[in-house]
Amino acid sequence: MQTTTGTAHGAPRRVCILGATGSIGASTLDVIACHPDRFEVTALAAHRNVPRLAALCRRFRPRYAVLVDAAAARALEVELAADRLPTSILAGEAGLITVASLAEVDTVLAAIVGAAGLASTLAAARAGKRILLANKEALVLGGALFMAAVRDGGATLLPIDSEHNAIFQCLPPTYARDPTEVGVRRILLTASGGPFRTRPVGELADVTPDEACAHPNWSMGRKISVDSATMMNKGLEVIEAHWLFGVAAEAIDVVIHPQSIVHSLVEYVDGSVLAQLGHPDMRTPIAQALGYPERIATPVPALDLAQRGSLSFEACDFERFPCLTLAYAALRAGGTAPALLNAANEIAVEAFLAGKLRFTDIVTTCAHVLAHVPVAAVAALDDVHAADTTARSVAQGFVASRLVQGRVTP
Repeated sequence: MQTTTGTAHGAPRRVCILGATGSIGASTLDVIACHPDRFEVTALAAHRNVPRLAALCRRFRPRYAVLVDAAAARALEVELAADRLPTSILAGEAGLITVASLAEVDTVLAAIVGAAGLASTLAAARAGKRILLANKEALVLGGALFMAAVRDGGATLLPIDSEHNAIFQCLPPTYARDPTEVGVRRILLTASGGPFRTRPVGELADVTPDEACAHPNWSMGRKISVDSATMMNKGLEVIEAHWLFGVAAEAIDVVIHPQSIVHSLVEYVDGSVLAQLGHPDMRTPIAQALGYPERIATPVPALDLAQRGSLSFEACDFERFPCLTLAYAALRAGGTAPALLNAANEIAVEAFLAGKLRFTDIVTTCAHVLAHVPVAAVAALDDVHAADTTARSVAQGFVASRLVQGRVTP
């Protein structure tokens, strides 16, 4: 992973936020608002949330705003027509790629959820941007392609998932994706265990979407909350860690840490284990990446360990969280296997949230797709898109078959 040596604070960094209306985008803008002398919002992009993006445009006055949905983009133009803002409205994936590649942008926050953010994140890498990566699918779906684009484009890659940012902070500043060179033995990704860490496994089939979305520590969107409940999110983070840090699957472990205070750890061959701690607040890793190599202040309160009391850790229960097993298998299979897994999971989670699938059938759907769709090599972005399309079709067919069998009453 390429990083910069940094320069003294001077001209403001010009930031493009892909996924501005989501929780990561909101946290990023909260940090930026604390440092108006350091950061300038040049572009904001979202899917279709016109009222929210309009409000952000009025507050931050970006030069560009993008909505992927074309009708929503037209509505945004109408909404902002009387405001006399210096904001040009773009639409579609082409609009995302345009703002991610702008010459006047030096920093791109990639926080569009799912495969929809892959092309624009690749564009930012090829344009040599400083990328704050929250869209793990860029690495899950096209890890080799994306890392090659980072290398060839001279981009700087800074992870802002709390776990990967913690690992980044625990590695030497000169780390270059070679664990043996610096004596890294293994990476330990922490996981809260979600809302069902202690729920009897036999009861998981009957949990509701609202129960699955009630994360004990983090405030997140419904899709990622379900992924946390199944631990698919952690499985995808294992794949992401492999690409970010050049560490083999066998040297990436998951440990349950219910308090979400230790965000991840790095173990070295001399027996040392370095950990990064902090409140479960995304503004901390975002600020670390925005300011890197400097540290900048956030509204996050100081961590009082004496007040916190004890921290606990448990071995991961792979029987309770079989999605994690699938993710390790997909990483080892390589090629399009992670893309197949990600697409199948997106379809399954959508069906579960809509009441069309049981919670335990999320992993069943994913396993079905991995068993019935051949894994292919990834030589270009088209290979990823083809795998994604095929996996979604097979997953949708499987969900439909569950409905026909009467497994779930929609």
